[in-house]
Amino acid sequence: MPAKSKAQQKAAGAALSAKRGDTKVKDLQGASRDMHDSMSESQLKDLAETKRKGKPEHKGD
Repeated sequence: MPAKSKAQQKAAGAALSAKRGDTKVKDLQGASRDMHDSMSESQLKDLAETKRKGKPEHKGD
C-alpha cells in the first residue's frame, strides 16, 4: 500500500526505524507512534519506500 502523502511516508519511516531498533520508541510522536503500535515491519516498509515525487505534503493538499 503506497503512502498518500509525504507526511505519511515520513511518519512510516520514523516508525520503521523504531521498529528495527535504530531509534527509541519513546521519541516517536503522533502518527508515527500509532503506526509503530499497529503495523508490521513489512507494512511500514511498503509505506516508507513510496516515491515522494508528485505527492502532496499532507493528504488534504
